[in-house]
Amino acid sequence: MGTLIFLLVVVVVIAGVMWGRKYFRREIDRAKRINRANKKD
Repeated sequence: MGTLIFLLVVVVVIAGVMWGRKYFRREIDRAKRINRANKKD
């Protein structure tokens, strides 16, 4: 039973990360560009 719960938690975390990366990709790319521009100064 504990193994089943652990696997379920792992699947939920992986699915959440994949959904988050898909959903926030534009924001993450924008933040990276802003950080790069700020470091050059």
